[in-house]
Amino acid sequence: MAEDQMEEVASSSAAASGTPFQLQFDKPIPFQIKLAEWNPEKDLLAMVTDDSKVLLHRFNWQRLWTISPGKCITSICWSPDGKVVALGTEDGLVLLHDVENGKMLRSNKSHDVAVVCLNWVEDEPLSRTDKDDLLSYEDRTTRFFPPAPVMPRVGGLNSGDTGLADENEEAIQAFSSAFCQRFNILSSGDKIGCICFSIFGIFPVGKININKVPILVQSSQYKTSYRLQDASISKVSLSTNLHQLVLLCCGKLINTENLSISKDISVGLHCVHLDTSIFSNRKNELHQVSQQASSIQDLVEVVRTSISMMSKQWSNAMNLFHEKFSALPSLITAHGMESSSEDEFLSLLFGTRTSPALHQFLVSSLGEAGLKRIAKAIDSAGRELRIVVSEHLQPAVEIISFRLAELRGLARWRSRFQNIGLDEKLMDGVTERVGMLIVQVERFSRVAATVLYLFQNFFSWVLKCVKILLSEPTDQVPPANSELVVIFLKFLLDKDPIKQLLETDQIFEWDIDTARQVEQLVVFGGFTDTQFLERSLAKQFSELEESMKEAFLMPFTTISSQIQCQGSLPLYPVTSSEALSSTCTASSISFYKDEDAQHSPCSYSLTDYICFKIPDGSLNLRNCIGVIKDFCNSRSTISTPSLSGFLLRIPDEYECVDLSLYKDNQVVLLLSGKFSSESPARSLMVMLQIENFSFSQLSRTLPANCNSLQELVALELQLDTDHGKVRSIPHLLSTPLAVSASRGVACVFSSRRHALVYILDEDEDEGEDEDSEME
Repeated sequence: MAEDQMEEVASSSAAASGTPFQLQFDKPIPFQIKLAEWNPEKDLLAMVTDDSKVLLHRFNWQRLWTISPGKCITSICWSPDGKVVALGTEDGLVLLHDVENGKMLRSNKSHDVAVVCLNWVEDEPLSRTDKDDLLSYEDRTTRFFPPAPVMPRVGGLNSGDTGLADENEEAIQAFSSAFCQRFNILSSGDKIGCICFSIFGIFPVGKININKVPILVQSSQYKTSYRLQDASISKVSLSTNLHQLVLLCCGKLINTENLSISKDISVGLHCVHLDTSIFSNRKNELHQVSQQASSIQDLVEVVRTSISMMSKQWSNAMNLFHEKFSALPSLITAHGMESSSEDEFLSLLFGTRTSPALHQFLVSSLGEAGLKRIAKAIDSAGRELRIVVSEHLQPAVEIISFRLAELRGLARWRSRFQNIGLDEKLMDGVTERVGMLIVQVERFSRVAATVLYLFQNFFSWVLKCVKILLSEPTDQVPPANSELVVIFLKFLLDKDPIKQLLETDQIFEWDIDTARQVEQLVVFGGFTDTQFLERSLAKQFSELEESMKEAFLMPFTTISSQIQCQGSLPLYPVTSSEALSSTCTASSISFYKDEDAQHSPCSYSLTDYICFKIPDGSLNLRNCIGVIKDFCNSRSTISTPSLSGFLLRIPDEYECVDLSLYKDNQVVLLLSGKFSSESPARSLMVMLQIENFSFSQLSRTLPANCNSLQELVALELQLDTDHGKVRSIPHLLSTPLAVSASRGVACVFSSRRHALVYILDEDEDEGEDEDSEME
């Protein structure tokens, strides 16, 4: 209570004296927070607790929802429009959740190990050109088809069986359609050095293993080839013009041309620049392909779930049928007879005297009630099959066919789409296989309708027989067709054609005439694979999936091969592999528009800034942070050096626990006071204007085992100067620091489990308040 009163008094006096960063509120929280991220479009804060619960709070600290994904959450970020929160997990999954209710929209297995960083970037409107508008693409599917079908929902199937939320179909559809409007890319990095790229967070379009990427390091005379070993990604950031990606990783830099100089291996934190201009240069093509492919993937899930549910529903009904009718063979054996169930029913059908075994079965074992129960189960399963086929399976397959045909047409535009790996031959094969699947769905519908009619006719005949044996009136029983009863006994009593069509290991035999007719159709544009009628519906769907996987893997592989390393910069060394594995320092990467971009959109360019904390002892420094800029900039002039930076030493009484680059070339530092028995612990939040510090040029021609920052002399951070703003906080602070450049707020967390929210831009906040009041 005393500390709370101190904070209230401090905030009141701060407001009166004009202290920066107005304290909005100080709230106790029942959890220890390990990750936090502000929504870029709304006043919402997503937090991850130590036990991996995910909380969403409004700016006024009202909690909207809490979810427990059931996995260890290792990273978090928001989609550019703020409608989806992405969560990286320890087992390599990227989970996408709806901001409205926390429902999971999608689960993508992008990595094999923990996803330690996420970055979601949308194509900057300023980077668009007239060519983009000329080559813009309209999705024509909505012109010819009604809204895409959703997952069939039949009792007994858990949401985990589909990977999507059963009760959130509308949100899933909105998610898929909305994200296809603006081109955006989700980048994710893991602890074994892999970076994955997904368009719309859905369609995987590239993967880089930084340990296998050759790195050319410019020395004073020539270039030397190096590669990273045992690298672990700690931060990734894709520029808004999609041209470049900067990543920070811990690892060993090895000379691949002379492995004998292992004693000179550079072990520590490295900054790597990847050229991702393929995303910008081919964003229209990638947009079109990923838009179709993402929708196809959703519809494939609908088909898979439909087949699974139909198999489950029909199996349950047929299990009941076989359970009841399996009693007849036992009764036949018990009465010393050698006939089969089919023989007994045929004898009854053709007027021969009913055997004791069949009489006992019909009257005692089965009975009228048992027969009606079986008939009801079969009829109910049949209705479910018809609904699933007509409302889910068939529409999904037809839309898949249309979208694949669109991709096939795009693949024939070789000058545009070969460069991103859309292969015409592979798309021809996929289009043919989806056509075969349409035929299989039609065949399944006809077979199911015939089987159900035969079952209905058979049950009517058996019911009439039961009533006759019980001397009951039969005038209410529908008449049965004797010929159809014979067909049922010959082909359905011990066989299940519907089950066979829903299994992948069934092979169907066809007569010679039918096979010859199918072969003749090839001349008239029929399927080149004339054996497709031998396959089941499930098998054909499985082959379609394999074919699509191969076709969509080609763009994935092609794009991955065109992402190249443009440079590497060792930032600081560590003394051992053990220290390297435990290194997890605060860092931040951001891109700012150049000044000329404000006046000339055609000259749109970005300057990268990288800020990081240097571990004590590294580079013979203590309590220091480093800032570098223009790492990705290849331009080099006398007046504008292409790579520069500075070191900043924090006062001894404070420790930098976290940092974040902010808008307008600013950096926010979270400095926690060191504990002392003589004085109460206090911390600082500092906002510095980076351009107020003197940047020193850094050379790109150093040997790879020499860290560039050794050239710099650390500047002393003077807290009483005009370099920035300082706010005193009467608590010990811990990570994380959550800063929102779009909202102008920051949230810090104290070691005593309190969350403190500060307004960073007081003037902007007042303007927003006035605007909201006018609305």
